[in-house]
Amino acid sequence: MLRPSHKDFEAARQVISQVVVETPIIRSSYLSDLTGQEIYLKCENLQRTGAYKVRGALNRLSKLSAEEKQNGVVAASAGNHAQGVALAAKRLGIKATIFMPIGASIPKHEATLNYGADVVLTGSIFDETLDAALRFTAQSKATFIPPFDDIDIITGQGTVAMEISEQYPEFENVIACVGGGGLIAGVASATKQIAQEQNREIKVFGVQASQAAAYPESLKQGKPTEIQVKPTIADGIAVAKPGQIPFEIIQQDVDEIVTVTEDEIAQAMVLLLERSKQVVEPGGAVGVAAVLAGKIKPTGPTMITLSGGNIDPLLLQRVIRHGLAASDRYTNVSVMLPDRPGQLVRTAEAVADAGANVVEVLHTRHGNGLQISEVELNLSVETRNREHRDSLIKSLKKAGLNPNLHED
Repeated sequence: MLRPSHKDFEAARQVISQVVVETPIIRSSYLSDLTGQEIYLKCENLQRTGAYKVRGALNRLSKLSAEEKQNGVVAASAGNHAQGVALAAKRLGIKATIFMPIGASIPKHEATLNYGADVVLTGSIFDETLDAALRFTAQSKATFIPPFDDIDIITGQGTVAMEISEQYPEFENVIACVGGGGLIAGVASATKQIAQEQNREIKVFGVQASQAAAYPESLKQGKPTEIQVKPTIADGIAVAKPGQIPFEIIQQDVDEIVTVTEDEIAQAMVLLLERSKQVVEPGGAVGVAAVLAGKIKPTGPTMITLSGGNIDPLLLQRVIRHGLAASDRYTNVSVMLPDRPGQLVRTAEAVADAGANVVEVLHTRHGNGLQISEVELNLSVETRNREHRDSLIKSLKKAGLNPNLHED
């Protein structure tokens, strides 16, 4: 089995040190109080390019021969790997050609261009984009840089754990997101070697989005197994088949892998925004989601990696709204009213009596099921929690209304 040594990780740290920043760790008071354990966050969302990916990319590109550097590199990515390779190539004076899906987010596309890469938009799904990149590589002399199934990439990502061991030596658990497996393979390998040197136990937990959870099935089958990925907000970790190299490391060094739902991810993102003041992309928030949902119940000081913060503002807006709704803090309710003066006031007073705040109102006179003398009033209301939401419904009923609650 290919597995980086402690010396490999130390060498990688030296290689990437001129570009990669040592990201801060912050204590999560909320999660610490919730779990009764000390919970810290490793903020790779504050890394250059907004994600940890630049670590592995820079380490891999630094290993290229002079001729390979002259011939350039190729990568296929919808976002973070693209930016990591583009920045690494720029700093090393290497031409980079990055293939991205046609639907890639505008901010990630623009950022990759700004790092100096040639960007080719092709393919409606990532597999088509990858095929185009591989065909281009075969026709040129360029070197293809894989996103996770590469020992040098894994070694670079594992430098996250080396930093954690120095910043917070007391940690007894580390939690990381899992897509193809590059990050957690590096983190787990480095962490277990640190634990062995210190003659103690450190547990490593991985987290996948339930809509794209290839590792539980692969571990069950004993080999990388392709699954059907379903739509997920955590697109950065939506990988259909694990890489062979990270899979073998994960088999040996990761203690447990759990999955989290879309609602749990959204709630974690809102929590990180509100309590920790961190903008974290969905794939980067799954570790917090697992702890928040009780999927992982750590014992002892715990470090959660926030792997990235690259999220389209429009998606962030939708996720925040969804996360608030999942936490019963954003309630959508409709009522049918007689089409006569004073009905809107009656409804508003019922909402006010419940101490709730109306965020948005839609007043509809035309629609299926509406009588000529009826209007439908759709309210988006800010509530504090489920109890407050229930109080709002009771207040509307007390006012003689028949509210219909809509789950977001």
